[in-house]
Amino acid sequence: MSDVSRPAPAQGRTTARTAAVIPAAGRGVRLGPGAPKALRALNGTPMLIHAVRALAASRAVSLVVVVAPPDGAGEVKALLDADALPERTDFLVVPGGETRQESVRLGLDALPSAYDIVLVHDAARPLVPVDTVDAVIEAVREGAVAVVPALPLADTVKEVEPAATPGEPEPVVATPDRARLRAVQTPQGFDRATLVRAHEAVTGHVTDDAGMVEQLGETVVTVPGHEEAFKVTRPLDLVLAEAVLARRRLNDGF
Repeated sequence: MSDVSRPAPAQGRTTARTAAVIPAAGRGVRLGPGAPKALRALNGTPMLIHAVRALAASRAVSLVVVVAPPDGAGEVKALLDADALPERTDFLVVPGGETRQESVRLGLDALPSAYDIVLVHDAARPLVPVDTVDAVIEAVREGAVAVVPALPLADTVKEVEPAATPGEPEPVVATPDRARLRAVQTPQGFDRATLVRAHEAVTGHVTDDAGMVEQLGETVVTVPGHEEAFKVTRPLDLVLAEAVLARRRLNDGF
């Protein structure tokens, strides 16, 4: 948990409606050739459907906007229509852009004005527990403008001078204090107006939406993440995700 004190709850945000945006337009080249990463099967079901279910499991989330590959919006909509998703949650599919940042912005543009809290979630994190989703939403409701789930690092981290050619030795230039570092996950939660302002003002390369809010000079706070909210990026991650699902079925009847 961040040591930064949270501001007082913003007026009206304690009961604000929450929507989620899932950018799923990427190709996921590190998983190899084939379908876009979000549509790769996990236990026989596309990862995207698992991610949508994970967010829809929160009773606070009443709308999920899926940002699909530009040429695959129809396929994604058909997948959502064919799946048994919670009736209390509305779903919307919009075509994405060339970059993740552009896709998130298109998802934001599609949100009705009634939603004041926005979650942005990676489709490649299909197993995030609902308790993590709820913790992010609650922190925004309590007054934070940007919230990220995060985990302490288990490994020592080295800062290096990148090699000109991949695979060559890289000189170490520093060893950051691991106690001050966190591995950030999603969903990241935002006051909608702040996130929209960030997307309007920040045009350079960013790796996550919270980083854009940081560039506005706003405070981003953390809540505890979860080990099962890992990102499925490589084939070995698929094996781990299948094992997590098998354990859930055994223990919880998931």
